[in-house]
Amino acid sequence: MSICGLDFGTSNTTLGTIEGHAPVLAVLEAEYTTIPSAIFYEVDGAVLIGRRAIEAYVDGAPGRLMRSLKSVLGTSLIDETTRLGRERTSFRDVIAYYLGAVKRRAEQATGRELRDVVHGRPVHFVDNAPDADRKAEQTLQQIAREIGFDDVTFQFEPIAAALDYERQIASEEVALIADIGGGTSDFSIVRLGPARHGKADRSADILANDGVRIGGTDFDRQLSLGVVMPLFGFGSAMKRAGLDVPSSYFHDLATWSSINRMYEPRVIADIRQVRQEASEPALIDRLVRVVDEQRGHTLAMEVEDAKIALSDQRRADIPLEWVAPGLSAAIGRPDLVSHTGQLADRIAARIKNCLTQARLAADDIDAVFLTGGSVRLAHVRNAIKKAVPSARIVDGDTFGAVGKGLTLEALRRYGPRD
Repeated sequence: MSICGLDFGTSNTTLGTIEGHAPVLAVLEAEYTTIPSAIFYEVDGAVLIGRRAIEAYVDGAPGRLMRSLKSVLGTSLIDETTRLGRERTSFRDVIAYYLGAVKRRAEQATGRELRDVVHGRPVHFVDNAPDADRKAEQTLQQIAREIGFDDVTFQFEPIAAALDYERQIASEEVALIADIGGGTSDFSIVRLGPARHGKADRSADILANDGVRIGGTDFDRQLSLGVVMPLFGFGSAMKRAGLDVPSSYFHDLATWSSINRMYEPRVIADIRQVRQEASEPALIDRLVRVVDEQRGHTLAMEVEDAKIALSDQRRADIPLEWVAPGLSAAIGRPDLVSHTGQLADRIAARIKNCLTQARLAADDIDAVFLTGGSVRLAHVRNAIKKAVPSARIVDGDTFGAVGKGLTLEALRRYGPRD
């Protein structure tokens, strides 16, 4: 069949096809069905994606790494360009190259041309900005057609996850689907059951949708700003009384989609000037080293690794010896909660909006289906559980539920096509 479901995620991407009426995720890199949403441009012109892109950067290969590509959709960044060697490339073209490579890999893995796709999308690409939200979907649709898809439609990511979850239940229930991903957190309340699975029109079963542009990368940013960036001068004073070192550098360095801004010659020159006027120039020297060596993504990865480690342990250490001898940052679970607790609360607050839309009480929810990498964070899970305390908690396929659900939706919309 030429149909597929494509889950282009902020952190990871999957693509599913139908095998014997069941959704199967295509192998996209080595033996993996998930591929990191990352791209690396080598100085010799070669382009790597996924794990190989990250490995090349970590190994110190000269070039430019980009991650969290999806985050620029719906923002002004989509129309900006970034320097790649002597050339400048638009972020739109970067996304198109990445998705085109994913499509080609899936076609090679499955042995068939893929022409019709149901593309996943968050409930809101951008909060409280309908025009930007529409533009984000339109941009993604145009890119999908440019890379070779004929028919391109969309489905909300939590609805797709609901379709995957529905395959494992034996009786009718009202489920809250919580998809807490790298860039957004999305919720749907859906009436599910074996008797409903084969219905051609499921619109009456979808009781509510809501979402917020908060995801794992926001937790990374807040954790970085709270624990790591002060070691590089964030919040430190200038020699002139009453002034702090400009904070914009640190916000860009702590934000996945903005890190490459720090490597512009103008920005580097500005930071060197700030160093001359800073009360603690040694801290700014650390910042200069990170920017000079274009290792901003290394910092972001180490913060992300520490955040993930705190899901299973009470403390994580960030090694920063590569910046300065003896430098490190220790992060405990209390630090994670103190710096990101408000984000968890804001995510859970969307559940109340969904319940209001659906005209349901919290006790009316039978089950909560959790998917997305950020549901591993204990305080995020606890905030969701608190909102619907009587519901049964079901852990879905963390990175595959949405992709498989989109593939099921593609089968429903397009049918078996040769």
